[in-house]
Amino acid sequence: MSRINNNSTVTTSFPIASILTIVFVVLKLTNVISWSWWWVLSPLWIPLGLIFVLFVVIFIFLFVETLVGLR
Repeated sequence: MSRINNNSTVTTSFPIASILTIVFVVLKLTNVISWSWWWVLSPLWIPLGLIFVLFVVIFIFLFVETLVGLR
């Protein structure tokens, strides 16, 4: 008879951006900070903006490399 081992551990990670967002929202709602909602939610959109800029730079690099390769 075979035995099944169900002793698995589940680890979850909570990214720093999510923790900062929660902290900023709580501070905003409790009137500890008087920041704009844009800055309160900035831990969510700043990384997305950086990824977007990175993709644009890579696209431009590949485009220029293709143009130079055609000459």
